Amino acid sequence: MKAIMVVGTTSHAGKSLISTAICRILSRRGCRVAPFKGQNMALNAYVTANGGEIGYAQAVQAWAAGVVPGVEMNPILLKPQGDMTSQVIIKGRAVGKVKASDYYEQYFNIGWQAIEESLKHLSTEFDLLVCEGAGSPAEINLKHRDLTNMRIAKYLNAPTILVVDIDRGGAFAHVVGTLELLEPEERQLIKGIVINKFRGQRSLLQPGIKWLEERIGIPVIGVIPYFQEIFPAEDSLDLLERKSYKTNTDLNITVIRLPRIANFTDFDPLESEPSVAVKFLSMKQDLGHPDAVIIPGTKTTITDLLLMHKTGMSEAIKNYAASGGTVLGICGGYQMLGQIIADPEGVEGQAGRFQGLNLLPIRTVITGQKIARQRQVSSNYPQMGLPVNGFEIHQGRSRIEQSEDNPGYHHLFDDANLGLVDNSQSVWGTYLHGLFDNGPWRRAWLNRLRQQRGLKSLPTGVANYKEHREQILDSLATEIETHLNLEPILP
Repeated sequence: MKAIMVVGTTSHAGKSLISTAICRILSRRGCRVAPFKGQNMALNAYVTANGGEIGYAQAVQAWAAGVVPGVEMNPILLKPQGDMTSQVIIKGRAVGKVKASDYYEQYFNIGWQAIEESLKHLSTEFDLLVCEGAGSPAEINLKHRDLTNMRIAKYLNAPTILVVDIDRGGAFAHVVGTLELLEPEERQLIKGIVINKFRGQRSLLQPGIKWLEERIGIPVIGVIPYFQEIFPAEDSLDLLERKSYKTNTDLNITVIRLPRIANFTDFDPLESEPSVAVKFLSMKQDLGHPDAVIIPGTKTTITDLLLMHKTGMSEAIKNYAASGGTVLGICGGYQMLGQIIADPEGVEGQAGRFQGLNLLPIRTVITGQKIARQRQVSSNYPQMGLPVNGFEIHQGRSRIEQSEDNPGYHHLFDDANLGLVDNSQSVWGTYLHGLFDNGPWRRAWLNRLRQQRGLKSLPTGVANYKEHREQILDSLATEIETHLNLEPILP
């Protein structure tokens, strides 16, 4: 199996972005290419056509390669859920949860077998793999159980790119130090260095590049400028680093930054709207009165709900809704909008019944069995008959409470189990991830907010977000290709 490996000196060096660009570059050259990441730790997930979970970054890389995402592209996905534990997903299916201290003993051999099986499967369909590492390949206390970096590079004998983030400082030390800590057979696989996130004049950097190449005997094959474009990240640390470059927006939408926020890629399409400013708000900050508040998905619904109660954010959201503000809950956020969340088996860690925000007439029971599937439905609100595609990932089952005391509500889609909207159309809730990817539905929902502000409606006959994403991927590949020489790397 021919492969390229992309590793980084640190987390957030830019491995995912570089890997994504290479997938698109090689695909445009006529190569049958696919992404691969042996083990991924992320709360941003995607559901494949057969109902398997993979990291969302690998789905984006598959789209960049022009292929359908599959579970073999990310055979191990770890989803942190607090208390140093993670849910373990092998080849798309949840197989249990484990403490970090026990993971190596319980899942290393199982995980490596899944990696080997996945690589064998991919080798029958593709000419070349673009493999992404995780964190650093030189964590000496973790290398014996590393399922992501140089173990895979050695297994595939893959020419490897080492990416370093120069914007953080210390780039030359990071490169030299990383190479010093690699085993000789690992170091021999490093065929090129990529300096990422460079600001300034290339001529001022050139003496450093010359010194580095003479010191390590490996060419610098790329100096990539700092991009302001936002691409899906693998964990919520990215939310702390996001900066808005928009001015003169019409609508302000606040997303509550839950401690275990999941699938915040749901909001990339909103951020792509020129007239919309999206703000991720800590629960310690004042809610204010934005045009809409979104409670996103989370890996630990109950824990995050209790913290919302403790910080007063729950009360603030209820007061906001009572004053006519628009509230939308997605997945775990939808469950929080209900009356009760029960976890009789302690699936999330603590068994019991917990009060929700009581803004929608649903009661949810958390169960061990996970629902993960793609969906195609038709909308009832905010406009009848709009086709909507998305996916579900949740371990709760919600039922509508039939009572005369319930507020009036309507089914959001033609599948009654997927969501509700109250009579005033102020409180919305759904299990559907990827909702805003649907251009006409997104615009119809935004137009309702615009009407409340007395603003002119936007056209609803727009393309879905995937077309905008394709433009971003093409632009990314074109820009990076001008700064990257792949010839020393291609097998």
